[in-house]
Amino acid sequence: MRLTTRHAANLGLLTAVSIVLTRIFGFIVPVAGVGALRLSFGEIPIILAGVLFGPAGGVLTGLASDLIGYMINSHGGAFFPGFSLSAALTGFIPGWILFRHRGSLRLWQVGATVLVTDLIAGVLMNTLWLTILYGQGFFVILPMRLLARLVTLPIYTIAVFWINRAYQSYRRGAN
Repeated sequence: MRLTTRHAANLGLLTAVSIVLTRIFGFIVPVAGVGALRLSFGEIPIILAGVLFGPAGGVLTGLASDLIGYMINSHGGAFFPGFSLSAALTGFIPGWILFRHRGSLRLWQVGATVLVTDLIAGVLMNTLWLTILYGQGFFVILPMRLLARLVTLPIYTIAVFWINRAYQSYRRGAN
């Protein structure tokens, strides 16, 4: 990805939207006495950054969203770099898989990519980080996190698919 002024501005906007959706409109649900489940839609802009601007754009947006978001509102927790790695992968994986096909994506391609991204970064890695941080058993936290992902998966898929389609249509009309 060649970083132009337009790309930097768009990545900054996606970062800001991710922070707002995660830190302001998201909420934490305690599981087994630990705040192990955050329900928010802040990953959608990070996934979009990867799809629209490539893996590097997704990584930059994921890292910036996590680091700046933590500084704005930490939800009372300590900083843990594992969550930054997960956020970076949330942008990298969709960018790596879908960036070349972003103009002609099918819904199933977006759904499969969001599923893979969610399983790796959202479920496995973040559950591991919570286990390390809070000492709860991995399999104690995992079922509730999987249930939440079943709810968010179709929402993420449809949102990424339609926003990508609208963006590509806008780009074709603007050129």
